Amino acid sequence: MRMLARAALMAASTAAILAVAPAFAPASAYDPLVEKQSFTIPAFTTQSGETVKEMTLGWEAYGALNEAKDNVILITHYFSGNSHAAGRYSADDAAPGYWDSIIGSGKPIDTDRFYVIAVDTPVNLGAHSPTVITTGPATENPDTGKPWGMDFPILTIRDFVETQKALLDQLGIETLHAVMGASMGSLQAYEWGASYPDRVERVIPVIGSGWADADLIAWLNIWGAPIRLDPNWNGGDYYDGTPPTRGLAEALKIVTLHAQHPEWSNGVFGRAWADEAKDPADSFQNLFRIEAVLDGAGLARAETSDANHFLYLAKANQLFYAGHGDSLYQGLFDIDAPVLLIHTNEDLIFPGDAVRETAALIKSDGTPVQIVELQGTRGHLDGVLSIAQAGDAIRAFLEEGGE
Repeated sequence: MRMLARAALMAASTAAILAVAPAFAPASAYDPLVEKQSFTIPAFTTQSGETVKEMTLGWEAYGALNEAKDNVILITHYFSGNSHAAGRYSADDAAPGYWDSIIGSGKPIDTDRFYVIAVDTPVNLGAHSPTVITTGPATENPDTGKPWGMDFPILTIRDFVETQKALLDQLGIETLHAVMGASMGSLQAYEWGASYPDRVERVIPVIGSGWADADLIAWLNIWGAPIRLDPNWNGGDYYDGTPPTRGLAEALKIVTLHAQHPEWSNGVFGRAWADEAKDPADSFQNLFRIEAVLDGAGLARAETSDANHFLYLAKANQLFYAGHGDSLYQGLFDIDAPVLLIHTNEDLIFPGDAVRETAALIKSDGTPVQIVELQGTRGHLDGVLSIAQAGDAIRAFLEEGGE
């Protein structure tokens, strides 16, 4: 059953908030092999005033930094993503990075011209993945020699931006030609534009709005509920025992479905059984194919993920509103750089109305805003899987700045 579920997953499912399955990877990848690098912030102070010693994060880069250091595009990643935005780690790597269709030589984000940087976030979901470098609850607290657990400070999207700024400062990069990201990455893009308008020349948020509304806050609570209900979670203290893998897998299953659209589930699976010989009416053990696929997706992703990291990411997204200031909308007004906002009306996580309201607020004081609507049946996931549809608009925006 699990093999069936995983095979179906590779053929028809997963990820923008999760991971993009190899079946959806572009045929041509960024040509040079990609190296995962790391950097360390000796003492990182969070927005709440707490200090994390030795904040170490991974990052990748594509293209070459010019002498003026003014050709940089920052890519900020989605909820369960990481800094692998393009290219392959080795010649026999199964799949390139998630936005390889638009990042590379001659592509809309042209690495012959731009130096593209992507950074793993703190509390990255893939804490146990060999291709992720992150600091969070699962990493060692230098003061105790044990994993941080739930003693790790609560972080915000602004904290993620500050870690990226620390890397840019270390590299001597003072301005960004553009910052672009999908889903949680779009929140970081808004935050860059709101908090550092003098350092950002263009903002490209994809499938995201300017704040987490009540509906999203509630959904993020639901996403994390299976973890909190798993007895092995133990209030976040499980690193010396059995991790809450079952709860984490169920949480990831919810995210997988929420990131899709009914056109996908109904169109791909309908009412098909997971096993043609096993009628779901005969036993609770007999599943519909959509159930088996989601089970497989959750279990597969849980193998490299960490439950506490999931909860910290959910909290950071719940707390988000651009600028993190005294007003819900002021941060959007503070964005001065031209904005190219890419979304889909089929998105169940960041609905089209919320995105259009965000655009209207940014535009209200004269900031140039363009909107591109993606077409597809994958809902939120189309922000990753169908991003090539916006390729011409992205290329032109990077040239003209949306004027």
